[in-house]
Amino acid sequence: MAQNTDGGNPFAEPGELDNPFQDPAVIQHRPSPQYATLDVYNPFETRETQQPPSAYEPPAPAPAPLPPPSAPSQSSRKLSPTEPKNYGSYSSQASAAAATAELLKKQEELNRKAEELDRRERELQHAALGGKATRQNNWPPLPSFCPVQPCFFQDISMEIPQEFQKTVSTMYYLWMCSTLALLLNFLACLASFCVETNNGTGFGLSILWIILFTPCSFVCWYRPMYKAFRSDSSFNFFVFFFIFFAQDVLFVLQAIGIPGWGFSGWISALVVLRTNTAVAVIMLLVALLFTGIAVLGIVMLKRIHSLYRRTGASFQKAQQEFAAGVFSNPAVRTAAANAAAGAAENAFRAP
Repeated sequence: MAQNTDGGNPFAEPGELDNPFQDPAVIQHRPSPQYATLDVYNPFETRETQQPPSAYEPPAPAPAPLPPPSAPSQSSRKLSPTEPKNYGSYSSQASAAAATAELLKKQEELNRKAEELDRRERELQHAALGGKATRQNNWPPLPSFCPVQPCFFQDISMEIPQEFQKTVSTMYYLWMCSTLALLLNFLACLASFCVETNNGTGFGLSILWIILFTPCSFVCWYRPMYKAFRSDSSFNFFVFFFIFFAQDVLFVLQAIGIPGWGFSGWISALVVLRTNTAVAVIMLLVALLFTGIAVLGIVMLKRIHSLYRRTGASFQKAQQEFAAGVFSNPAVRTAAANAAAGAAENAFRAP
């Protein structure tokens, strides 16, 4: 038997193993220039844009490096977190602020007019229901079980015009402060009487002042002022000026505190300071309150007088109102009629 000189596969045909790369399987999978390989295959291409594999092309050379970017311009520069943004010029901001202030001013004016219309509407409703006869008194605010019922009707927001409501409210608070000061004055005089029994006269007068001045001040000067602004009454203005001027003088005397008058003013407090410091401190606080009330009373008197001059009131109008009020009073008319009838009867009887 002839020896197989190939020494590889005894079953191979002669010349088959001379070149192993000539095998058909190897030739089939060898890269061909007509088909693309995995180097140019992109699996993420869509079906619409996917093209049949093209011939293999060598990769393009790398692009040249780009030049370094220049500094950004002023318009494209980003603002830092701490740098304020430019929302417009100063003139535009000032005009916007002025427009906002003007709108707020108009809104306040409209609110005042709406309140005035509401007040007038309530007045018309009260007049339609019968006027003052249908209004129930609401001052002083007493509980329903109290045997004493309210004596006055008071509603500043309804009866007083809008431009005078603040003035009337301030006078009402002034009256309340004066009443509180008289109460504290009574307590201070009581403490002074407990320390020094010789101060019994002042303690007794302090009781008289709180009983006398509290209701009289409300009826004699606060109510005329209230009715003067409510109905623009010259007569009530004159009554208020005359009585409140005397009240201001009394406020000054209360602040001075003459010993033995029943007022815990500055002089009385300094006198008691030599005997008892605690009582003197209480009296000094009352004196300070009296001083503030006296100053506020003088300021309000001047303010109301200036308002009175602008309303066109006069002494002649006050005389006319007084005459009309007197002759419209049923009791006065009855007395005048009786007097006239008696005079006529006496005249006929005379010989």
